Amino acid sequence: VQLVESGGGSVQAGASLRLSCAASGDFFGNYVIGWFRQAPGKEREFVAAIRWDGRNTHYADSVKDRFTISRDNAKRTANLQMNSLKPEDTAVYYCAGFRQFTWVRTYYTLPKSYDSWGRGTQVTVNS
Repeated sequence: VQLVESGGGSVQAGASLRLSCAASGDFFGNYVIGWFRQAPGKEREFVAAIRWDGRNTHYADSVKDRFTISRDNAKRTANLQMNSLKPEDTAVYYCAGFRQFTWVRTYYTLPKSYDSWGRGTQVTVNS
């Protein structure tokens, strides 16, 4: 599956943004979708993931209660609603996917578990 992110931008602290991930190709409904982010000089880090059927989600502690991941398999899209943004949320955000019926935290939180990646979208939060 090919993934393309959109929705990034530059906002003030406390604002909201909604990132979208559009998929092309088959079997999107069989993919775990994750969002990762990478700030300059830092490693890529896990943000959120959603199971292939949308029944389970998981968030990094740093974004819990502020971000919400969702998906629409019929439209082959996944979204990341980001509220109460902070300057430390500034990063390039990536949508990623892997096609396995595996929902194990130690697996879906690792970038190396994913074999499909978008090119990323920049999110900048100004203080």
